[in-house]
Amino acid sequence: MAATLSTVKHELFEQFARIGQAVASAARLELLDLLAQGEKAVETLARQSGLSVTNTSNHLKALRLSGLVAARKEGQYVRYRLSDPAVHEFVRSLQEIARRQLAEVRQIVRDSFDRPDALEPVGASGLLERMRSGEVLVLDVRPADEYGAGHIPGAISIPVSELERRLSELPASKEIVAYCRGPYCVMAIEAVDLLRSRGYRARRLDEGLPDWRAAGHAVAVADSPTRPEHDR
Repeated sequence: MAATLSTVKHELFEQFARIGQAVASAARLELLDLLAQGEKAVETLARQSGLSVTNTSNHLKALRLSGLVAARKEGQYVRYRLSDPAVHEFVRSLQEIARRQLAEVRQIVRDSFDRPDALEPVGASGLLERMRSGEVLVLDVRPADEYGAGHIPGAISIPVSELERRLSELPASKEIVAYCRGPYCVMAIEAVDLLRSRGYRARRLDEGLPDWRAAGHAVAVADSPTRPEHDR
């Protein structure tokens, strides 16, 4: 019986290792981060990750075989999603372990994310308080498809690539809190840098929409982005 149980244990850990093998790729981890924002077609994933469609398909196949990603057919397209919310939690845990244990990660985070100035991020609880009092405008700088799949209620959508030419849509009288995909997403940092250089009071949220949702906060869904009222 002991030998049999030992064999079972070995087989079980072999299966656990399949997950490690599936995510032993920076490209696959980025695809999981993208899919945490909502369901996407392979062409969208390829464009947003900078990979070819063929490479994206191959990585998605590996992620599907490991049970991390699911897919469904929609007309001529196949749409992918995370197979379970626990997949996002797993990726965030991996990132946190890397931050704690790898000096290289800590250095990158210190240099690019943990700047000790007015760019210090706002936490979810702080943002909720400001939203209730009407003190802030919440700005979603992710691509429009991600905003449509889910966003912080009341947030407006201006993808970071469009922000400079659409600054006139933003009010000058309120502080702006920008958010994107997660704690290591650079789009919100780019948005805040641009806004501050143009005289706006701006900070970023210290997490992304998937983390907001995982914490149990309300999430809105929209087919098209909303626009702010002008009060400049």
